[in-house]
Amino acid sequence: MSEEPGAASPEPPSPTPELSPSVRAQLLATEHWSLLASRSTTQGEVLTRISMFLTFTSASLLSVALVGNATQFSDAFRAFALTVLSIDLVVGLLTHIRVMSVGMEDLMYVLAMNRLRAAYIDLDPGIRPYLMAGHHDDEPGAKRTYYFLGGRTDFSQVAGSSMVFMGFVNSALLALLLGSAMLTAGLPTIAAVPVAVVAALAFFGTSLTRGHRRYLDVWKNNQPISPTI
Repeated sequence: MSEEPGAASPEPPSPTPELSPSVRAQLLATEHWSLLASRSTTQGEVLTRISMFLTFTSASLLSVALVGNATQFSDAFRAFALTVLSIDLVVGLLTHIRVMSVGMEDLMYVLAMNRLRAAYIDLDPGIRPYLMAGHHDDEPGAKRTYYFLGGRTDFSQVAGSSMVFMGFVNSALLALLLGSAMLTAGLPTIAAVPVAVVAALAFFGTSLTRGHRRYLDVWKNNQPISPTI
């Protein structure tokens, strides 16, 4: 449609004004504190979940022992014990899922804060020697933030993680549940124990493999803007 004669043409949009370094630093610091608060809240939540799970499991196993002593380990006791162990395992698996999710979320927060540190260095390159945490948003930068001084192996990092801890506890619960179920069904101990141990090892190995796969997916989906040179 042609413009009417005498109609004023629209003015071009004015360019976005460049922010001063001080304003940029304030915006970056605000985002940094937001990430720190979210990371702290997430870590506190998962530690509470683990504590609740361990308390629940300890109390339930104690109740199984008391009921067994009161019922002289009758058939009713076996049904009660299997039910309690099943509930413990389900709660443990749900907690394990949350622990693995929080591990990935924590890595996400670390990468985001590393990226902000790179922006701080762009604003003031002179602060680089004073930052002990990483300022590269890739795998080497994340490892630098998790341990400033270096020299710690990936094995120690993984072995001491909450994910491995929960995997070990759930593997023990799974072995206990399967072994008890097979003994209740009349299988001999010499057959029930190896099957339970193999099932626990398989679960533990699957848990580690799944966690490693999710860790590798992070680096496939992450596009660093300040990679380590």
